[in-house]
Amino acid sequence: MKTTHSGYTICKHFGRYIAVLLASVLLPATVCNISASDLTRIRILEKAQIDDEKILLSDIAKIEGSDPLLVQKLSAIVVGRAPLPGNSRHLDGGTIETRLKQNGFDLTELILNIPPSIDVSRRFLEVSQERIKELVSDYISKKILSGNPNARIKNIQVSEGLRLPGGRITYEVTAPRNRDLVGQVPFAVRFDVNGKLYKRVWATVNIEVLAEVVITKKPLGRHKPITEDDIMVVEMDLAKVPSNVITDPEAVLGKRTRRAIGSKTVLRANLVEFPPLVRRGDVVVIVAETQGIKITALGQVKKKGALGDRIPVINFESKKVLYARVVDSNTVKIDF
Repeated sequence: MKTTHSGYTICKHFGRYIAVLLASVLLPATVCNISASDLTRIRILEKAQIDDEKILLSDIAKIEGSDPLLVQKLSAIVVGRAPLPGNSRHLDGGTIETRLKQNGFDLTELILNIPPSIDVSRRFLEVSQERIKELVSDYISKKILSGNPNARIKNIQVSEGLRLPGGRITYEVTAPRNRDLVGQVPFAVRFDVNGKLYKRVWATVNIEVLAEVVITKKPLGRHKPITEDDIMVVEMDLAKVPSNVITDPEAVLGKRTRRAIGSKTVLRANLVEFPPLVRRGDVVVIVAETQGIKITALGQVKKKGALGDRIPVINFESKKVLYARVVDSNTVKIDF
């Protein structure tokens, strides 16, 4: 028996096909288990301010979604490098979409609201050169000049001011080690942001320390015994005098000049000496003393020596050359 299809039958089947097709498109989303409320929404701001060195998506966007792990992952996406503190940079909407794709996100599964351009600026704290000078001056006053009325800061020069990013800011001033803090002295000012070094700035400080020093009143010849009439005490900046300068006049009285010295010369330890108490050929008493036992012998000086000098002497009895310290014009002592 041959079966035929009327026009009505064909239309009936075609109508069912269309109905199924329309149902798949028009039926409520709940039928397909996908709803608008399940999609994650990302609304990019037109302007944003940040603190860190990297621009995160969470810095420039409002991210909402029902999956907290997904929101967290989106928030951590690095969009780009931040501008320097106090500066800004522009991002285009295409950059945002590119970063989302690079991190494995399907844009069709997100509801995006992206403006054509995003302005990102970085918060900052301005630290002027004057402020840095204040920090250094306060440090020196408390740590170095305290208790020394003869010391003062003449001037401070700072290499530069700076802009610090937002965050927890700390600073530390440090002085150079193993040198006298007199004259031109470099100090370092370290700035940390959130516990990490951000920048180190240098300050040069001229520190004046006044002290009494001994100078000559008049020219003095070589080997001239020094008396009170030959010297005077004046106040000078220690940065302008040698390190071995003599500050106590009693330290030079009774000594003599090593060489000729001009008027107003600052006396240094290497310019004066004790006159010799013994000379080559002098006969002296050699003293040796240890653990309560004292031995003396006569000897002859082989080289001139002043008070405290160690010189060679020859023992008359043993004929041995010994080294002894000059005690006075008649005595030398062997130190054990």
